[in-house]
Amino acid sequence: MDVIFEEEQILLDADLLQLVQLVNPDRKPYTVRPRTDNMNVWDDNEFVRRFRLSKASVRNILQQIEQQLVPRVRKRHNVEPLQQILLALRFLATGNFYISVADFGGLHKSTVARIIRNVIYAIARLRRNYLNFPSNVQSKEEVAVAFHRIARFPRVIGAVDCTHIRLQSPGGNVAETFRNRKGYFSLNVQAVCDAENHITDIVTRWPGSSHDSYIFNNSVLRMRFETGEFEDFILLGDSGYPLRKYLLTPLEHPNTAADQLYNESQIRTRNTIERTFGIWKRRFPILTTGIRTKLPLAQAIIVTTAILHNLACKNKDDLPEDYVGEINFNEAVNPVDRMDDNNAGVAVRNTLIQYFNQLL
Repeated sequence: MDVIFEEEQILLDADLLQLVQLVNPDRKPYTVRPRTDNMNVWDDNEFVRRFRLSKASVRNILQQIEQQLVPRVRKRHNVEPLQQILLALRFLATGNFYISVADFGGLHKSTVARIIRNVIYAIARLRRNYLNFPSNVQSKEEVAVAFHRIARFPRVIGAVDCTHIRLQSPGGNVAETFRNRKGYFSLNVQAVCDAENHITDIVTRWPGSSHDSYIFNNSVLRMRFETGEFEDFILLGDSGYPLRKYLLTPLEHPNTAADQLYNESQIRTRNTIERTFGIWKRRFPILTTGIRTKLPLAQAIIVTTAILHNLACKNKDDLPEDYVGEINFNEAVNPVDRMDDNNAGVAVRNTLIQYFNQLL
């Protein structure tokens, strides 16, 4: 009976399509293009090249958001949650127009646009599960020990910096605030990482014209440090940040061997954030080529890629084969006025210079 019913339904659908074509002859006929079974067609290396994550990581994210992607009404040609995730990953992996992703998935571009938006927001809601700054004693000490192994810099629980993510012009009266000092539209995104290149904190709200120090001074993370939540643990930043007792920057003019050792250790340890930016942007090229969506979705895309980056690091996913090694994505530093350095920060830095003097 089911077979008979299905055959009758196919005939009914065909009759309806013919009727629609007669009423509106200019309308394109409804077609269902073939959809590739990407999980089985590609081997592990080819899969990572196309979707930037391993199959295990894709299954992991599927388990967490599948219920949010299940179609409310079951139809014959519904796009299953796994296929929706792969379409969104393909978009993040290429930064192409929706129509290019639609051709890849055998769908209409309007359907792909809706799918990408739903998947991006579903993954972004997992932010608290993946973007976690160390908060308890054990996690702080573990992160500090890992940083200490790099260049013997003590008590570090994060390296902070900003990077520009290219956007299309957001339009409106405030569009020019998004134009950065290099002349293109962007978001100036602040991120903090640990020694294993996990992104532990991210801020995506500021336009490209905003200075790094201004973003940090208006962040929740700064407030948490100011209130003493992280005790004597510290962040490392470049010369674009003011010196604070919890945020240490390099010396502009090192004079002694201890000064030079402090600077060398500070820079080598802080460079984890530059490497993190390099891996993150290489894994998801849309962050480099530019995001061509409206601003709220662009912000969600940045958060989503940070979550997926952390998931890939956790699962020890291989970098795609087109990753050509460590690339310095360091932005040209716009130093702050050193008069903004406070005495408490100078005292902490001098104490650490004495510590490095003992290592000579």
